[in-house]
Amino acid sequence: MSANPLRVLAIANQKGGVGKTTTAINLGTALAACGERVLLIDSDPQGNCSTGLGIGRTQRRTTLYDVLMGESPVVDAAVKSELPGLDVIPADADLSGIEIELGQTARRSYRLRDALEAIRVNGPYTYVLIDCPPSLNVLTVNAMTAADAVFVPLQCEFFALEGLTQLMRTIERVRGSLNPRLEIQGVVLTMYDRRNSLSEQVAKDVREHFGDKVYDAVIPRNVRVSEAPSFGKPVLLYDLKCAGSQAYLKLAREVISRERDRQAKAA
Repeated sequence: MSANPLRVLAIANQKGGVGKTTTAINLGTALAACGERVLLIDSDPQGNCSTGLGIGRTQRRTTLYDVLMGESPVVDAAVKSELPGLDVIPADADLSGIEIELGQTARRSYRLRDALEAIRVNGPYTYVLIDCPPSLNVLTVNAMTAADAVFVPLQCEFFALEGLTQLMRTIERVRGSLNPRLEIQGVVLTMYDRRNSLSEQVAKDVREHFGDKVYDAVIPRNVRVSEAPSFGKPVLLYDLKCAGSQAYLKLAREVISRERDRQAKAA
């Protein structure tokens, strides 16, 4: 095993509004708070992940666009966040044209994977989290081709399982043609409301279907989690004691624990 067993996770769900970016920001922050060294890659042209971590437009001199176009190595594109141990490769609107610009370029689906090879062994990070856009495009394909596993945020609402079926098909396609090692890291239930019987039912259905792939930690609906991005802060820095912060810390500890178990079995 290398001195730095880097784990690359694509945070993905093709359904929008499920808490992908919120999970990327706050899981990344919680992992860093637990002592991990985390690189968060904003792979959505809207750049919400960058904004939610307080990375302003003027700080985005080098972005994921430059990395994918081969104009910048990963370590040079990374910007330090407010929290020690958490760096960000930001995104901006330039990313929206990447599909056309890459065209039929050789290895167009492997651009991010190739770029991350430089930090795979003895690099500065233990986790790379990739915040994927909510559609199947060249950015999502690059993320899944580069990833060891897919981390799935799933909202506790009626159409949740329908979106998950689409995602499973995408994972199978990527596994079949581009990245045979791709697996599901786990499913985290988001926007959970204990007062709502539908939340309870969706959680039950997902646990029956995916078993122990579903994390015990559940992310509740929480006003402080929703407010934090408008201040350019992850919720752990905005309000550490709120229910949302505590849920993300619990999730991070569970991710770390499961990852250690996985490494021990693989050793």
